[in-house]
Amino acid sequence: QVQLVESGGGLVQAGGSLRLSCTASGRTFSTYGMGWFRQAPGKERQFVAAINWSGGKTVYADSVKGRFTISRDNAKDTVYLQMNSLKPEDTAVYYCAAEFRPYTIVIHTTAADFGSWGQGTQVTVSS
Repeated sequence: QVQLVESGGGLVQAGGSLRLSCTASGRTFSTYGMGWFRQAPGKERQFVAAINWSGGKTVYADSVKGRFTISRDNAKDTVYLQMNSLKPEDTAVYYCAAEFRPYTIVIHTTAADFGSWGQGTQVTVSS
């Protein structure tokens, strides 16, 4: 099991930027694909972005493509989500997650494929 801790959330005006961080401990971070999900009040958890174990492949939800960037620093056991041009509809609790299995070839985008989750960090975008 891996422990994940998110940070970097906060309140920002529309058009602004935030960078979320997620630091892992407990197993070999560099061998697992990572993802970011978000959940707004009254809505289901939604995929945002994912990155494979090496950092060479990424995938994004259409709603954030071109505005958000996922990256990872395996030397620091940390995955990042750079969020630019934020919109009020980006308001949600953001969660990072680690896949169940190491060295997966396919980048997963479904919550059921991720076995470890952080506690979440609140992002609020005001209009």
